[in-house]
Amino acid sequence: MAAKIRLKRVGRKGQPSYRIVVLDGQKPRDAKVVADLGFYDPKTNPPTFEVDSDPALKWLLDGAKATSAARSILSKAGVMAAYDAAKRGEEVVIEAKELKPTPERKKKEEPAAEVETAEEVVDEKPAEEPAEEPAAEADEPAAEEAEEADEPADDAEEAKEEA
Repeated sequence: MAAKIRLKRVGRKGQPSYRIVVLDGQKPRDAKVVADLGFYDPKTNPPTFEVDSDPALKWLLDGAKATSAARSILSKAGVMAAYDAAKRGEEVVIEAKELKPTPERKKKEEPAAEVETAEEVVDEKPAEEPAEEPAAEADEPAAEEAEEADEPADDAEEAKEEA
């Protein structure tokens, strides 16, 4: 039997929490467990977990493979470092890492201030007269084109009158 250490989801919809369990690698996520090693609650800040280190280390040394999520939790609990030391033949000491709470993100109110400054800039542009002069120059070629377009229409009218 190829044993796996993985997370088994428990808890209701929208409120996940997990048990760290050992089960047969061929079985689905929520199958009957071989051993229960601890729990993991990701909804708290910092996420809380508790792992029975000695049984977890025993299962790893017996050949159980941990999934990536379970391996992450086991490394934070200090079990993976002890496993590596045991594989090298060194003395096994399990030391858990202390988790720090993640800082809360503050809502940015700066974009609202930027919008106000953008409105002020828009209000200032019409007050500047040099900006309007190039627009007036741009209208002159359009006016000349309109006059040229009128001339062929006059020629067409004259040709109709002569005929």
